[in-house]
Amino acid sequence: MEAARGGKRVVRAVSGDPGLDTYAAEEMLACAAAGVPFEVVPGVAAAVGVPAYAGVPLRDAQGADVRFVDGRTASDRCWTEVGASDGTVVVSSTLDSVAAAAGELVAAGRKPDTPMTVTIAGTTTRQRTWSATLGTIAQTLKQAKVLPSPDGGRPVIAVVGERSAAAQREQLSWFESKPLFGWKVLVPRTKEQAASLSDQLRSYGAVPHEVPTIAVEPPRTPQQMERAVKGLVTGRYEWIAFTSVNAVKAVREKFEEYGLDARAFAGIKVAAVGEQTTKALVAFGVKPDLVPSGEQSAAGLLEDWPPYDPVFDPIDRVFLPRADIATETLVAGLIDLGWEVDDVTAYRTVRASPPPAETREAIKGGGFDAVLFTSSSTVRNLVGIAGKPHNVTVIACIGPATAKTAEEHGLRVDVMAPEPSVLKLAEALADFGLRRRAAAAEAGDPVTRPSERRPGARRRRTT
Repeated sequence: MEAARGGKRVVRAVSGDPGLDTYAAEEMLACAAAGVPFEVVPGVAAAVGVPAYAGVPLRDAQGADVRFVDGRTASDRCWTEVGASDGTVVVSSTLDSVAAAAGELVAAGRKPDTPMTVTIAGTTTRQRTWSATLGTIAQTLKQAKVLPSPDGGRPVIAVVGERSAAAQREQLSWFESKPLFGWKVLVPRTKEQAASLSDQLRSYGAVPHEVPTIAVEPPRTPQQMERAVKGLVTGRYEWIAFTSVNAVKAVREKFEEYGLDARAFAGIKVAAVGEQTTKALVAFGVKPDLVPSGEQSAAGLLEDWPPYDPVFDPIDRVFLPRADIATETLVAGLIDLGWEVDDVTAYRTVRASPPPAETREAIKGGGFDAVLFTSSSTVRNLVGIAGKPHNVTVIACIGPATAKTAEEHGLRVDVMAPEPSVLKLAEALADFGLRRRAAAAEAGDPVTRPSERRPGARRRRTT
């Protein structure tokens, strides 16, 4: 109130929906009395949102009543009323008192074989749901080794009722059944390049942890790059070939420095390797004339690159802006095809600073479920700045060269992308997770994350 009276905008955030918050109405009345204008933004109540994430619809076509009960404050009269009803009951409780709430419902008249689901840490990647009945929930939680537990005071949402579709949860559990649900995945990339990969990992239920292993810096001597960019404008080149997003970024920055835009590419043929490089060019306003039809690599580009023809090609020179550590494969191949090549250092890749001690310990101790390597340099740099990943960690590599480097560093490669694309790499890891989940289900074993297999690991009972 003091801040609001002082002319500041105040946000009062509540858990779930303001209409169900104990103090929200009282605070709104205080604002009204003080003449402070206020707005209410409806939210999703935990008692509604958590069952939706657990795959437990609260109503069916017959439209049963739904009752919401706070198990911590419910009176005997409340239990008697919901016990006598045949509607769905949503109980807000705690892990160690949910069995007592089930007992209250049975005592009030509900049948012990009434379906019941209990969800902890709902809507987060630590969510876990148990399906049982009113009569068996205590035993189910005991068999799952979640009780007794020091976490017993944690809140849970329980859904009770014949029409709550608990029996169909195996088909309806859309969130917890994601292929990488709850997996902590290390993404060792440059900071600029991690976002799209992390977004895709989240869509599979994973928790990405970005650790920059490569820092991109300008070349030590920029004159070569400056001459090449000016050569683009003056007609020195027939082709320009981009093999990475960073090369596009480096050329674009030079263009902006000189007040140029995509129109400077007029009359020049543009080649690109990789989906992300192509996207970066399109965002710049340039559509590549040549993208490898097969493997997205320097070798794949050479497969499709036309030989120099003095009749059709008025200029015989190619501008190749690249990293300082790029291989000579593309240069040698273009020369063999009759082209002159200006191989220009557009940017330098240097090893990033070590991550925090907690991250380094998690990498070496098996705290990560998987790590994605997108180049040989990410393997070398991660091992150099943080140590070798634990042997329970799933190692996923973008291609054969990266996999070979990983093996040379003593790592077991579990997953390899079918083509060198970061999105295909994430997809391949998701497929691995699905197969792993299916194998556990077929064997009748609980689905666990790779990090839960390491010796001495304390299994987190909420994951």
